[in-house]
Parts: sequence; C-alpha cells; structure tokens
Amino acid sequence: MDTSTRPQWPKDERPRERLLAHGPESLSDTELLAIFLRTGTAGMPVMAMARHLLDEFGSLRGLMTASHNNFCRVRGLGTAKYAQVQAAMEMARRVMDEPVRQGDPLTSPEETRRYLGSRLGTQPHEVFAGLFLDNRHRVIRYQELFRGTIDGAAVYPREVVRQALDYNAAAVIFAHNHPSGIAEPSQADISLTRRLKDALGLVDIRVLDHMVVGHGEIVSLAERGLM
Repeated sequence: MDTSTRPQWPKDERPRERLLAHGPESLSDTELLAIFLRTGTAGMPVMAMARHLLDEFGSLRGLMTASHNNFCRVRGLGTAKYAQVQAAMEMARRVMDEPVRQGDPLTSPEETRRYLGSRLGTQPHEVFAGLFLDNRHRVIRYQELFRGTIDGAAVYPREVVRQALDYNAAAVIFAHNHPSGIAEPSQADISLTRRLKDALGLVDIRVLDHMVVGHGEIVSLAERGLM
C-alpha cells in the first residue's frame, strides 16, 4: 500500500494514537477536528488545516453549526464534508435521544436537560419547543412550536393549548434556546411561562418546567422557583 499520502504528523501530534491511548477527552478541539478531517489539502497538513478552520469559524461549535454556504466557501471544505458534519451531529443527537425514543419516562431534570440540549443547543435562531408527556412522563412528542429571529420568537398560548390537546398530553415541558449563548431567563421568559401555565391549567394539563438552553448551560425555571 502506498503510504505517501498518509498524514505525516510528528510524534507529539498524532491525535488518533493519543485518542486510542488516553481517550477522546484528552484531545484538544484541533486534534479532534484533525481526526474528523483525515487529510489536509495541498500545502496544508491536516493539523494546520484544523487550526485554520477553528480560527476561521471562531470555535468548534461555530464550524459545526455553520450554514452550508459559509461552510463550503472555505478552501478545503465542500458539500461532502458538510454532509459528514451534519451526519455526525445527527448521530450524536440520536444517541442522546435514544432513551426517550424507546418510550422510557423522563426521570430527572438532568435527563431532560441532555435531551433538550441535543435538540436546541446548536440552533442558530431562537426556537420555542414543547415536550408533550403522558401521565407517566413518557414523551408523546417533541414539537418545535415557534421559530423566531435571533431576537426572539412570538409564542401564542392558544396554539400551544391546541397542540397539547391534539396530543392528549397530561403534562408539558417547555424549552427555548438563547442564540447569544447566555441561558439566563429574561423577565419575558418568566411572564410567558406563567401565561402558558395558566392557559394549560384551564384544561388540566400541567406545566412541569421551562428550560432555557444556552451554550453549555441550561437553566430550569422550576428549579429557580420562577414558575
């Protein structure tokens, strides 16, 4: 086999070997990206390319959530690698979703956080969603209810009540993301939660929580006593 096209990394820059020896958590973002890319381009070894991409997009998150057009405009990238990124992210989401998709009940705030973080944590615009649950807290349906601009989403309680009745839900957990990355709930978030709780209470559907998803942090209004 011709080995001339294999990446010739110095011993201290062999991320695949380091991953196998010490685990993926031991690698930097650059090293993880280099393994994903596999090869560089003419005049740019894969480690240099990985560093360049992280500089170009600002972070690993910025790269992984870039639009198709922004991703493909960078030299060395294209539709094939964009498809790889999207497939990798979807596989990660499905791994996180698996207990819920199998019909297991949500048993803790931590499990709910993981599920909602995988759904909303990479959205570039604000999305307001609901987890509609049966009386054993099993997920009947995850539903994106409203999409907005980066500044916010308009949420209509009447439409939320209609959806909950359509799914025959006994309870609901709301969530929305803050594209700014800061998960701190606003006064508008708190007011909206109370309006939704009142509206759904009229039809005997409980609002268990409203979670605000940021970058690496998820805040529960129920845990804050803001419901």
